[in-house]
Amino acid sequence: MKKIDLLILSFSIGCFLNPVLAQEANIQEVPTNVLVIIADDLSTTLNCYGAEGVITPNLDKLAERGRKFERAYCQASLCNPSRASIMTGRRPNKLKVWTNNPHFRGIHPKIETLPQHFKNNGYHSVGIGKIFHNWGQSMHGDEPSWSAPEAYHWAAHYQDWYVPGRPYQIHEDLKKGPAVQCEEVPDEAYLDGRITNLAINKLRELQETPFFLAVGFWKPHLPYNAPKKYWDLYDRNALPAMRYPGPAHGVPEVAYVNSNEARSYTDIDKTGPIPAEKKLELRHGYLAAISYLDAQVGKIIDELDRLGLSENTIIVFMSDHGYHAGEHGQFGKWTNFELGTRVPFIIATPDMAEPGKASNSIVELVDLYPTLVELCNLPPPNEAKKLAGVSLVPILKKPDSPIKSKAISQITRPLNAGPDFDIIGSTIREEHFRYTVWTNREDGHVIAEELYDLSTDLFNANNLSNDPKYSKRKEKLYQQLHENLK
Repeated sequence: MKKIDLLILSFSIGCFLNPVLAQEANIQEVPTNVLVIIADDLSTTLNCYGAEGVITPNLDKLAERGRKFERAYCQASLCNPSRASIMTGRRPNKLKVWTNNPHFRGIHPKIETLPQHFKNNGYHSVGIGKIFHNWGQSMHGDEPSWSAPEAYHWAAHYQDWYVPGRPYQIHEDLKKGPAVQCEEVPDEAYLDGRITNLAINKLRELQETPFFLAVGFWKPHLPYNAPKKYWDLYDRNALPAMRYPGPAHGVPEVAYVNSNEARSYTDIDKTGPIPAEKKLELRHGYLAAISYLDAQVGKIIDELDRLGLSENTIIVFMSDHGYHAGEHGQFGKWTNFELGTRVPFIIATPDMAEPGKASNSIVELVDLYPTLVELCNLPPPNEAKKLAGVSLVPILKKPDSPIKSKAISQITRPLNAGPDFDIIGSTIREEHFRYTVWTNREDGHVIAEELYDLSTDLFNANNLSNDPKYSKRKEKLYQQLHENLK
């Protein structure tokens, strides 16, 4: 090799190891890959979030190598508005998407989503599984977001079912049946196992290509139909404990959902109390589905590590919103409680500062968009000023950096009313309190209020809204909520 070639090689290696030198020499760095994993209907019922007895070893390991956000909140505790908010960086009230219909593209056809922004900046953007909402009028994912057609993104959840003698696939001819299924089948018998295999193959395919890979698992959403080996991890008569097994006194009726989604399955009564035995079976199934999900996450991250891609890949894990799995006597999302809005959220970067140290700073899922843009040194997106979130990079560098003082979420009533809802519930979470107000959509008059002191108990359901002692705090939070939803 000639001396000049050796000098060029040495300089190139120096640029790779020193990004500042590379920038000065106008030599582009190797782009950082992004792997975003989204769970569906997953609360913080995980071992790494303090839910003792819940078996989630792979998510526990991810929390140890990344930054776990203890107080992360969705902007809507329902699939379509939450996912639209995450992927566009806008709040539901700005998108005008509060329910599972309409699709955000029907209102904002030119908006640039998070994966679309990566695609527009040289990344191969891939969506596998449920990233955007997967059911309803004109909701077949979001084609502009991806470099290639999506996969495993479209169906009803109850069509993901094991049918003896039939292939492992979505059964479009299947009618809604029971809420649970426990069969001795491989992981691939259900959709999340097949999503995992496709994601692993895609990682192998994209080793030499800068990628934004979003993997959306369908679990632990109803029906609870994980393979039997995950059910066997738990003793139904000794399931991990939960707080508030029944509706709390003093909480307005509008705050609850009465297990409406669970009651749409054939093995659960449409009205009246759900029997204790059935509640145990449902909670058992939910935990089994969580452990099944955890195993799929582990397979993907293990492959990322095996390929050496984790050295240059940001890993994000989150849920679209929280969930009640028996808490408050409910099975379902669609609430403004801490259980409905608080989500697991973990970010691991290749150069993680203080890995494994959790953050207690308040953050929101709407913050993901600006965070990934900054981490990957991308230019600001179109209409960047309309992004509602802030970058979490300061917290990734220093766990308890305060970047915001509140999180805001919204949800509607009546249930399943679509865009024709009558009532909107808006909630604000600050350091110690959660305040929720339910208002008439047409004239804005207040229907009900809730105020909870969560300083010593995250799941406190003692409504203080009528206590004169807290009137000033309630008024202050109402004003903050109003100002932030203009």
